[in-house]
Amino acid sequence: MTVFTDQQVLAPHEWEPLAAAHAARVDDLIAGHLARRKRREPHPVEDFLFTYYPTRPNQLRIWHPGPGIRLLGATRYEGKRGYRYAEGAAQLDPDEVTRREDSIRWIRRLLASTLDRPAQFGCFGLHEWAMVYRLEPGEVRHEKWPLRLGSDGTDRVVESHKIGCSHFDAFRFFTAPSRPLNLLQPARETQPQLEQGGCLHANMDLYKWASKLMPFTPSSLVLDCFELAKDIRTLDMRASPYDLSALGYSPVPIETPAGKAEYAAAQRGFAGRARPLRLRLVDLCDELLASIS
Repeated sequence: MTVFTDQQVLAPHEWEPLAAAHAARVDDLIAGHLARRKRREPHPVEDFLFTYYPTRPNQLRIWHPGPGIRLLGATRYEGKRGYRYAEGAAQLDPDEVTRREDSIRWIRRLLASTLDRPAQFGCFGLHEWAMVYRLEPGEVRHEKWPLRLGSDGTDRVVESHKIGCSHFDAFRFFTAPSRPLNLLQPARETQPQLEQGGCLHANMDLYKWASKLMPFTPSSLVLDCFELAKDIRTLDMRASPYDLSALGYSPVPIETPAGKAEYAAAQRGFAGRARPLRLRLVDLCDELLASIS
């Protein structure tokens, strides 16, 4: 049996402004993406948040209060997965936690192990360079955008550095010639053993885990993770081999000492922002798992 304790009941005049404020925050965050999508105009930086990550804009706009809250008169949640509507109120369906217990436990294990592992700040974003290493013209993912140093210059950067990518979902996009150059060989089954809090992709993925835990995740936490992912993605592509100056993104030239220092400083800042969000997600998992008795 699964039970959420300490139920808080919100009347419509209490929860409807919260839902409206959430939708407005989402609209502000994704307005540019929606406008470009309407024009069928791809964007190599921000599209990632809606192509790599599975949550659609309309899903992001739905406000979720989180565990332990009942919403009076919230008929809009009736019939939605993860909710039940009874006695004039909507609340999270406790049985959904039981159905998703294995997934919640895996996410909690990954997040907690990442918290406990020392952060590393010496990768310099070389994963993006390894993703285009020795590719032929027409094979590059963002082929509309030129490589700052050209193909040969990009290859030389890869070959002159030690690559230490610890994130499986970045490593799996390495080109075949670049994979043996990585000091680690991450795999899905070793993800909890390798992921660390300095990694840009591990910190972007907090948005993925917050989304996967929906509708249990309070929407404020989902959007805090989304905003972090959006900011990290910007650094990720500024430090990439692509020249995106036409879009207003100044490069972080990680092939130089100054660029490396700029990247590592930004990476430390993102790690500092990510840690409390990761803690909140671990606490959410603990609350959900504690409700199973």
